[in-house]
Amino acid sequence: MSTRDVPAQIGDLPRIGRPANSALLNEGITTLEQVAVLGRSRLAALHGVGPKAVTLLAEAIRERGLDFGA
Repeated sequence: MSTRDVPAQIGDLPRIGRPANSALLNEGITTLEQVAVLGRSRLAALHGVGPKAVTLLAEAIRERGLDFGA
């Protein structure tokens, strides 16, 4: 799937960019809760998810009162 075909925003995730959205969609992840369960290190290891996306997702997770898993 080309990143052109990936939506600019998915689920309740903040706008993190199409490459990061594509990486999350490939893992079946569409919610902040799923990102939190995935964990910061596994999130950062996904191809297409850079430091900026990790920071934006971490902030959104914290604002929602969630925390990253192991």
